[in-house]
Amino acid sequence: MTRHSPIWHPFTQHAIMPEMTKITGGCGAYLTKADGERMLDAISSWWVVTHGHCHPHVIGAIKEQADKLDQVIFAGHTHEPAELLAQQLLRCTPDGLDYVFFSDSGSTSVEVALKMALGYWHHLGEKRQRVVVMENSYHGDTIGTMSVGERCVFNQPYNPLLFDVAKLPFPSAGNEQTTFDELEKLCSAGDVAAFIVEPLVLGAGGMLMYSPQTLRTLVQICKKHHVLFIADEVMTGWGRTGKLFACEYAQVTPDIACYSKGLTGGSLPLAVTMCSEAIYNEHYSTDRSKTFFHSSSYTANPIACAAAVANLEVWEREPVYERIENLAKMQAAGLERFKNDERFTNLRQQGTIAAMDINVRDHGYLSDVGPRLYAFFQKKNLLLRPLGNTLYSMPPYCVTQDDVNHIYDAMAEAADELL
Repeated sequence: MTRHSPIWHPFTQHAIMPEMTKITGGCGAYLTKADGERMLDAISSWWVVTHGHCHPHVIGAIKEQADKLDQVIFAGHTHEPAELLAQQLLRCTPDGLDYVFFSDSGSTSVEVALKMALGYWHHLGEKRQRVVVMENSYHGDTIGTMSVGERCVFNQPYNPLLFDVAKLPFPSAGNEQTTFDELEKLCSAGDVAAFIVEPLVLGAGGMLMYSPQTLRTLVQICKKHHVLFIADEVMTGWGRTGKLFACEYAQVTPDIACYSKGLTGGSLPLAVTMCSEAIYNEHYSTDRSKTFFHSSSYTANPIACAAAVANLEVWEREPVYERIENLAKMQAAGLERFKNDERFTNLRQQGTIAAMDINVRDHGYLSDVGPRLYAFFQKKNLLLRPLGNTLYSMPPYCVTQDDVNHIYDAMAEAADELL
């Protein structure tokens, strides 16, 4: 075994990919490699970058805050960036999300959500401990989030650590009623604490998409049985689906919502879990045993909060929604090129997210075509990271028509060369 670096990279099989692409800079939709060539970031660096790399307003806020306060324990203390951000979030998120709990990543925001839901029922004195999930879902890589995600190659070695959940079939077109019936059956048992789902788009599960009406019906079933609805908008939030949050399409308000990734525009790690007043109130007591026992050392880091405040100011000051609308149109035109191409199937889009599957014999995340596609796109100075045989594009909102043409030209060329 040849050792090149002591770093163990995420979701990387080093025996197959021994060398990493070194990045020295970023600007707009592009990354700069060590050799000076630019690479188009067509997946927003794992779906986090919204307005582009190194947006001057966000970076300026980070620099300014770094000179004032870098870190302070958030238990028993607060600071202006966190207070400003919380107020901004209350203004832009669905009405009924009344409290903001800070954490560091999408995974931790979901862990917080699960603990909030279970704590709520515990403090009410009701034995509701079951969590309902959707098949093919992904909510993170911590123990709790793996438990509520799909049991697959991602978490197979860790199954002994995971808790049991109830699972719904994915509501594919024409089969939605099966999903509704199963949720109705599960909720009517009276022991379900919460239903957690990625609204409209299941990301790492293969960019699987379902309709707003389906989401609305699922939420209505939950409300009928007083089951808490947790919306994992870690990926779908901040404009990816075409609206600021995917739940807006279904006109539903979650009891608990998880937001991260684009919260800081992709500049620094930060997450929030927002909840209704009812959930907060069940933890509010002179009885110290009802305290919400969750934290991390860097909860509400002032610099990260300042970046998030600046990011939300960009949404207010710049034509971000216009850029999103234009990107959605460009994505639709890009997919149209493959409409009658038998090498591709299941063309789909939700807002700025576009995906399609390559017709190969081995499907799924471990499809042999995945690493070959990734290597091909790297040679084209294009950051695309297929989910097995699923190709998807999710670039920053600042991309141009030429950028999008480059993405779909490369996809067509990849099919010509690899298939």
